[in-house]
Amino acid sequence: MRTDICDRLGIEFPIFAFSHCRDVVAAVSRAGGFGVLGALAFGPEQLEIELDWIDEHVDGKPYGVDLVIPAKFVTSGEGDRDLGIKKIQEMISDEHWAFVEQLLSEHEVPPLPPDADNTPVAAGLEAGERFPRQVELVLRHENVKMLVNALGPMPAYAADAAHEKGVDVGALVGSVRHAELNMANGVDVLIAQGTEAGGHCGEISTMVLVPDVVDAAGDRAAVLAAGGIGDGRQVAAALALGAQGAWTGSIWLTVAEAQTTPVVVENLLAATSRDTVRSRAMTGKPARQLRTDWTEAWESPESPGYLPMPLQGILFADASRRITRVQNKELSGSPVGQIVGRMNKVRPAKDVIFDLVEESIEASERLSEYMGAAGE
Repeated sequence: MRTDICDRLGIEFPIFAFSHCRDVVAAVSRAGGFGVLGALAFGPEQLEIELDWIDEHVDGKPYGVDLVIPAKFVTSGEGDRDLGIKKIQEMISDEHWAFVEQLLSEHEVPPLPPDADNTPVAAGLEAGERFPRQVELVLRHENVKMLVNALGPMPAYAADAAHEKGVDVGALVGSVRHAELNMANGVDVLIAQGTEAGGHCGEISTMVLVPDVVDAAGDRAAVLAAGGIGDGRQVAAALALGAQGAWTGSIWLTVAEAQTTPVVVENLLAATSRDTVRSRAMTGKPARQLRTDWTEAWESPESPGYLPMPLQGILFADASRRITRVQNKELSGSPVGQIVGRMNKVRPAKDVIFDLVEESIEASERLSEYMGAAGE
C-alpha cells in the first residue's frame, strides 16, 4: 500500500489525518500515517508549544501543519496592515450581536464570567501579521515535512520559505481552477476535497473532482483525495481514481485521543450522513458542519444574514465559548463531513489507521479477483 508520496515523505501508509488535536497528529504519524495539525486556533506562542509537544511524542516521524490563510477577508487596512481587534469588532452590527444574544438566551446559555478568556479567534483575523509569523515558526521544526493552506492559494512568501527548507507545500482545492492557481504558486501536493468533506468545501463531489484534478495535475503535483473517506474501501477508491493517498479529517473527531468536548462527541456519534449542512454560519464562508440550532437559526427569516470572514467567525467564536462552557446539546456542533454517519464509536487512532489499511487491501484484492474472473 505504498505510493510515490510515501517515499517522498518517509511514511508507511498514504493516509493523511487532519486534526486540531496534537495527540491525534502524533498518534497517526507513529502508526505509519501522516498527521497534520490544524493550526487555526493557535496564536504563534501556543503553536510553538503544540509543535514542541508533537516533536517530543512523534518518535521522529514526519507530520504536517495546516494553516488557514484566506485569499479574501475584510480586515486588512492600507498596505495589508491589519486593523485593530477593536475596529474589527466594531464592524459587526448591533443587530448581529443582538441576534446571537437572543439565540443564546433562548437556550439558557449565560454570559462568560468576567475572568474568562474572550480573545477573538477567527480565520482571517490578524492575517497580515499572524500568518507570516506562523509560517516562520512552523518551518523551524525539522519533523514538519508539509505546510498546507486550507483556504485559497498558498502565498508566494510561504511557498518559497517552505521550499528553501525542503518542505513540501500543500493546498486544499475544490475545482480544477483552484488546482491550476495553486500549481502556479508552486504547490507540490493538491488535496482535492469534495463537497462531502467537513469544513470549508466547494460544491463538486469527490468522485467527480479527484480524477479531474489528477488529469489537470499530470506530473506537476501529487494529488490526495479528500471528502467522504472514512473506511478502507474509500481509501482504495481514492487510489483507483488516481490519487496518491487519502486525506481524512472528520473521522478523527471521535477517536480516543481527540479532545472534542463530550457533548459534541455525543452529537457526532448519534448523527447520520443527512445531519450535516454546508453553511456560512461558522466562518462566513461555506463550510460543512453538523446541523444544529445554531445553523438553523442563521437560515431562519429572523436572521440578520451572514457576515464575511472573519466577522462571522468572531460571532461564532464568542458564542461557542459560552456554549461549550455549559455543554448545551442543541447548539453544540463541529465542522464534519457526511462520513459522520459511519462514526459510531470511540476507538484509538492507531486502530483506525490499521483498519483503514486492512480494509483497503481487502477491497483491492476483491477488485483484483473481479478482474481475474473477467479474464477467464
